[in-house]
Amino acid sequence: MPSPSRRTVLATGSALAAAGALPAQARAATATPTPATATATATASDPWRAVLDDADLVWQELPRTWYEGPFLGNGFLGSGIYAEPGAGSEAAPRAIRFNVQHSEVQDHRPEFGSLFGLARLPIGHFTLEPVGAIAGVDWRLRLRDAELTGTLTTDKGTLTLRAHVHDSRSVLAVEVTPSAGERGFRWVFHPADSISPRAAFKPVPAGYEGNPPARVQEHDGVSAAVQSLRAGGQYVTAWRERRRGGRRTLYAHVAHSHPDTAALDRALRAVRRAAGLPYDELARPHRAWWHAFYRKSFLSLPDARMQRFYWIQLYKTAAAARRDAPVMATCGPWLEPTPWPNTWWNLNAQLEYWLIHGSNHHELDALTRSLSEFRDNLRKEVAPAYRADSLGIPRTTDPSLVNGAAVAEGGYGVGVPGQDPPTPEVGNLTWALHNVWLSYRHTMDESILRDVLFPLLRKAVAYYLHFLAPGPDGKLHLPATFSPEYGGNSRDCTYDLMLLKWGCRTLLESAELLGVDDESAPRWRDVLSRLTPYPTDANGYMIGADLPFAKSHRHYSHLLAVYPLYEVTGRTADERALIERSLAHWVGFEGALQGYTFTGAASMSALLGKGEDALKYLEQLMSRFIQPNTMYKESGPVIETPLSAAQSLHDMVCQSWDGVVRVFPALPAAWADLTVHGFRTQGAFLLSAVRKGGRTRWVRLVSEAGAPCVVRHGIEGPFEVRDARGKALRYADAGDGAIEVALCRGGSALITAEGDRPDLRIAPVEPHAPAPRWGMPGR
Repeated sequence: MPSPSRRTVLATGSALAAAGALPAQARAATATPTPATATATATASDPWRAVLDDADLVWQELPRTWYEGPFLGNGFLGSGIYAEPGAGSEAAPRAIRFNVQHSEVQDHRPEFGSLFGLARLPIGHFTLEPVGAIAGVDWRLRLRDAELTGTLTTDKGTLTLRAHVHDSRSVLAVEVTPSAGERGFRWVFHPADSISPRAAFKPVPAGYEGNPPARVQEHDGVSAAVQSLRAGGQYVTAWRERRRGGRRTLYAHVAHSHPDTAALDRALRAVRRAAGLPYDELARPHRAWWHAFYRKSFLSLPDARMQRFYWIQLYKTAAAARRDAPVMATCGPWLEPTPWPNTWWNLNAQLEYWLIHGSNHHELDALTRSLSEFRDNLRKEVAPAYRADSLGIPRTTDPSLVNGAAVAEGGYGVGVPGQDPPTPEVGNLTWALHNVWLSYRHTMDESILRDVLFPLLRKAVAYYLHFLAPGPDGKLHLPATFSPEYGGNSRDCTYDLMLLKWGCRTLLESAELLGVDDESAPRWRDVLSRLTPYPTDANGYMIGADLPFAKSHRHYSHLLAVYPLYEVTGRTADERALIERSLAHWVGFEGALQGYTFTGAASMSALLGKGEDALKYLEQLMSRFIQPNTMYKESGPVIETPLSAAQSLHDMVCQSWDGVVRVFPALPAAWADLTVHGFRTQGAFLLSAVRKGGRTRWVRLVSEAGAPCVVRHGIEGPFEVRDARGKALRYADAGDGAIEVALCRGGSALITAEGDRPDLRIAPVEPHAPAPRWGMPGR
């Protein structure tokens, strides 16, 4: 039987909450607002508009780098905007860069590995070149509309601009209205050298060279930069400028094809169709998509800068991800100079997608879709001797989950346990499948469990089982494997033991839920019974049996059982002490710590209920690593860290592991007021809750799947539970401050203090202090 604490019920699809599950007041707060003549009135009546308008990034100084400027995207096409390097003087730049990059544009020469031969390829950029020298900017990235607006001032006049990357058309549209002195401004496209960005950081493999230069062509009023690939195929940037009255609008589209050369026709057609529409007509459905996107959930807290950061991360995620787009590469769809021009699977991809669950945005889940669609390639990534029953994912892949040849500095394949010298990781696929499990648990969609998670996890675990063997102590042991980024192999590597144990337990529970009598089930049970304990010493968890944790290390690969697997949660005093000791020892080594060190530490602190510590770690992240536009950099831009910080905020606001929904489990004292709405939890519940003056006023859960509902609500003193019609609901004491309420699919439970009838409208909370906006708001 499944563990009683892992309460799971299957539901086909992700059922919507029944009509009427929310009270009239809450339904009013979630309805699409009627356009108001006064922006202030509209903002006051619409909580989403209020928090989004407040979170807009602003620029009153000219951004000089990618890490300072606005960014636009739709999961495929991406554009970053900043001063053109080298154009004019440092004091008076002469051009603005609009980068043009695309998540599907890659090379196709697997013989040179994933980081050269299959790498993301740079496309190019437009420069907006005014007549005069640039004197200043006044820009706003309007999150609600996913649109950049504002003015560019020169010594000759002004350029008023609006820009967006269209949600469905993948078209960059930039409307410019010049003053009289700037009517002679121009657009210029600059094709980039079509070579792996890694070539600027690492030696290239023998025989590798870039692709030939792009050719710029004219096609009946549409320009096109056609980039041929040595492996066959092409990618094409097409553009056209249209004049309407005093306004000039640039329309640009990128298409990629391999091995055929269909990209040119597709790009030309997309530009012609878009250019037939005035800017506002083109933007109308784009804005509507974004308005609907945000309304799926709501979070407001009294730390103004942190709240703005959170909403920017939601914008960033939707600008970088779509279910049918490639899994985010390290840069997202924006490709800047980087030694890592592809998708990374030993932490990055997993962290990139965590926030989609609580924020209720599974329409962005490219990870589950990609693992399912390209599963045959995962078989080819393990050594031939194991392909009959095993799968693995390399450290680095292209969008089709292909790593290519193992060449020097060209990529990292799937490790072989026991192989020496140190090899790449073994457990990356199992960890990625934990993300798939989260998608299942948050939607209770049986098809995810049956068609993706179970068959893939079965073969990921099978790969481990080829190498697991009993030792003299009667326990099952792994030969030497590699813990991400620590360096050196170790027997009984903690990273792999923790993932293997989670995998076997999840397979057994999944088989029972699916009614599958699997021939491997006895082996999975044997692993759970006899697997050697995770190696520990006086400082906590070790890297492996042969490797203590003894140096600064940014990665929490040795702590996965704590977070995100929630296999070790501090149920006993000794277990809690082990977590605390391990966490303190890990973050106590300065030198190699990076941004996601602090997001991991924040989430682990939230698990322990330490809201003050969690906030401290997030504040360190903000002050030490987050850039003016909320991006993050190491040797190049990497997108996972700020996105995982949003998940750390989720973990402070709500946790739902082990079958229990925990409301406000780790809030710092300063967050006395907080509102959350439409927050998706495991079990497919939608949570709404309000905290005022340091006390939880009400909690509402709507069930989409009819799963058992166990909630630790946190309401002090006597309380009552009512359904959507105000009728009392029966509940049972589930222990440790939790109750269990029987809810059918579409049913809801409202928990309040006894006799209390609080206002159930959703509204932003008041910030406790002013805070600067993100961007470059000036001094």
